[in-house]
Amino acid sequence: MALDKLLENEAQQEIERIRAEAQGRADQIVAQAREQAQALIDSRTRQLDGARQAELVRARSAADLESSAQRLAAADSLQAQAFTVSEQYLHSVTTSPEYPVIVAKLLQEALQVLPEAEVVEAALAEHDAVRQALGQLGRHLDVRPNEQIKTGVRLVGKGGKASIQNTLVGRLNRVRGDLAPQISRLLAE
Repeated sequence: MALDKLLENEAQQEIERIRAEAQGRADQIVAQAREQAQALIDSRTRQLDGARQAELVRARSAADLESSAQRLAAADSLQAQAFTVSEQYLHSVTTSPEYPVIVAKLLQEALQVLPEAEVVEAALAEHDAVRQALGQLGRHLDVRPNEQIKTGVRLVGKGGKASIQNTLVGRLNRVRGDLAPQISRLLAE
């Protein structure tokens, strides 16, 4: 019976060795699987974090762009209001007592360009100021109504072939492009 015991012990040892070997391989497989799983998790985490960061950058860029667009629209609106108020003020000047003096200067400048003018055109409401201005300048020209010419005058030469217009609103419109950057800077401050 000792042989049975001996064989049984050998078989038991062989079983233990195979079990230990199998357990070692199983532990190795589990460790590799854990490493692969952790690597996959880390990779996905980096991808998601990168995507989240990219989305944050896009969202910030969109917000900055929208904010800039709103500031620009507000500045454009305020600038348009500034020119509208200026234009309204220039129209209101036509009823002031000083307006004939202003018209005299406008006429004098226009006469330097078109000295042979025969006719002065102006809005009907401004005719008294135009006549006073002509009197100040010692000039006698035919004064005709033209409702298109407000806040100033239009001189017409002999035969109507040449003309020059000099109005306050026209001057404002000519410098609008030059004033726009300055107004924008003032609004930004």
